[in-house]
Amino acid sequence: MSLDLQKFRNIGIAAHIDAGKTTVTERILFYTGVSHKIGEVHEGETVMDWMEQERERGITIQSAAISCSWKGYHVNIIDTPGHVDFTIEVGRSLRVLDGMVSVFCGVAGVQPQSETVWKQATRYNVPSIIFVNKMDRIGADYFKVVKDVNERLNGNALAMQVPIGSEENFKGIIDVLTGKMVMYTDEKGMDVKWVDMDPAYADQVAQLRDAIIARAADFDDNLAEAYLDGKEISIEQIKSGLRKGVLKREVFPAFCGSAFKNKGVQPMLDAVLDYLPSPLDIPAVVGENPDTGAEEIRKADPSAPFSGLAFKIMTDPFVGVLSFVRVYSGSLSSGSYVLNVTTGSKERVSRLVRMHSNKREEIPSVEAGDIVALVGLKDVKTGDTLSDIKHPILLENIDVPTPVISASVEPKSKGDYEKMITALRKMTQEDPSFKLFYNEETAQTVVAGMGELHLEIQIDRLKREHKVDVEQGKLQVAYKETIQKPVDIEGKYIKQSGGRGQYGHVWLKLDPLERGKGFEFENKVVGGTIPKEFIPAIQKGLEEAVTTGILGGYPVVDLKATVYDGSYHDVDSSEMAFKIAASMALKSGMKIANPTLLEPIMKVEVDTPDEYVGDVMGDLNSRRGRILGMEEKGKGQQVIRAEVPLNEMLGGYSTTLRSLSKGRASYSMEFETYAEVPAAV
Repeated sequence: MSLDLQKFRNIGIAAHIDAGKTTVTERILFYTGVSHKIGEVHEGETVMDWMEQERERGITIQSAAISCSWKGYHVNIIDTPGHVDFTIEVGRSLRVLDGMVSVFCGVAGVQPQSETVWKQATRYNVPSIIFVNKMDRIGADYFKVVKDVNERLNGNALAMQVPIGSEENFKGIIDVLTGKMVMYTDEKGMDVKWVDMDPAYADQVAQLRDAIIARAADFDDNLAEAYLDGKEISIEQIKSGLRKGVLKREVFPAFCGSAFKNKGVQPMLDAVLDYLPSPLDIPAVVGENPDTGAEEIRKADPSAPFSGLAFKIMTDPFVGVLSFVRVYSGSLSSGSYVLNVTTGSKERVSRLVRMHSNKREEIPSVEAGDIVALVGLKDVKTGDTLSDIKHPILLENIDVPTPVISASVEPKSKGDYEKMITALRKMTQEDPSFKLFYNEETAQTVVAGMGELHLEIQIDRLKREHKVDVEQGKLQVAYKETIQKPVDIEGKYIKQSGGRGQYGHVWLKLDPLERGKGFEFENKVVGGTIPKEFIPAIQKGLEEAVTTGILGGYPVVDLKATVYDGSYHDVDSSEMAFKIAASMALKSGMKIANPTLLEPIMKVEVDTPDEYVGDVMGDLNSRRGRILGMEEKGKGQQVIRAEVPLNEMLGGYSTTLRSLSKGRASYSMEFETYAEVPAAV
């Protein structure tokens, strides 16, 4: 079954928490006939949020993939989480998607997580359309949100519709291009009637239509000529011009509706087909040949060699491990073998399944451009490249954010220790931003993640899904260490005892790097003072040494170590000796290079009524917060933006905020950067 790739759409639905992504997705499934009843988030009955934790909290935790068809097109949809603790889910979904629907709340507009998602979409170059949801809510304003996107995200958003009525009187939408008005006559929004618009809107619609044509003309010379000559321009021409702009990420058509009230979803689906890319519209995927390092290109062509990227691993109680794969080129049938290029191992694909959230449909084969789950792969992690055995290609991996918070876990009964470790390993395989390690000093098993909610949910899953009862220790902030001035340092390891001795001798230069650079190693040894074969051992010694610093045993980051001189002994020198010498040099060098502690700083936004602004700001200041600014958001509401150390936000900031504002203020925070801990602290 070779499908026309022009009629394929791989899209994500992404937004800030509570903007209504899952509700939008549920409506899409209902209108495309995948589900026969509408699931509601607040009733815990949605198709997409099928985990118990998701249904209880009314939030999306894991991105869910689902396939449906609309007007003869095949659409793969990934509903991503909005909560910042699960930002990896959004990043890895965007890495493999061709287009995105950015959902904004009609009342709140651009929120912190919307900014993060927008940045991720920009990084992976994912074209988007905008859907302004919750138009039935008090204070909803479509044009204000469009303006907000343009100002805060440099979004080039373009209003494509005019809402009729607002808040509880929101009853329909005018399509600016056709000048027709859509009215809904039934509760479920199935019966869509397009009628002539109310003449009262004519001027506003004409103005907006002109703006759309002028924008489309920027991307299409023929259209620009016709526009300047005052000729009649067809809707198809306008859409085709706009589409070119959308694919370049230079324009973002904005639509509106209320998914909860079943209004505006079908026109938005039509826009997905009109403007978002098919697998043929995106550039061919670029990778490298793992054997030669040469650049390789794979087009979305079913007859090319197979290549795909595993972007999500999920354990299913019925079929075992499911590996979600975006197929970039070639085709794959069940029972065939693939090469995991990242690990170098061969794997057999026992079955291919198309997912409808957590229900599955078996398919015999899959072709370029599709998204599918593979059953039977043993050793695959998020970000691994799978390819044809004879034509290996390594694709760019997926960025994994560093965890900022950790806690120790131990099973309530000693006998459950093995069971707990097995379960935790499975969970780290599913979620790469969730880490597991053993702390030798305290003899504890430690888990680390992106925030309090992240750890809370993972530990809850341990208890429910894996039936291991655990106790969680106190939350710890993930500090790091670095140096503040460059130093030159010598490291010597000489051991003479009976038999063969040990001799390793290095000179290192240690330099501080800017924040976020991690650890870098450079070899500047000339004239063979240290033989080439010992250089990898020196690098290894340094890489091991930076895992524990000298101030508190935290990882050392933002440091460059250059080996430039040393000496060796014909008989006594060994890799081990050089490894130890390098490690000793780094430790002693750090002592004199002004070592300092770094702590995670969070970007915090507090949404509060005017009368509590003073109290909220005072409280943030007392937490070593730096107020960045404040702006009005609707009547009598202010948004305060600040940067606050994570350590000061732990242990119940939400309770404090509730009591300061009589329960009327809310906040959201996400990781911003690492910064030096003040000496006074």
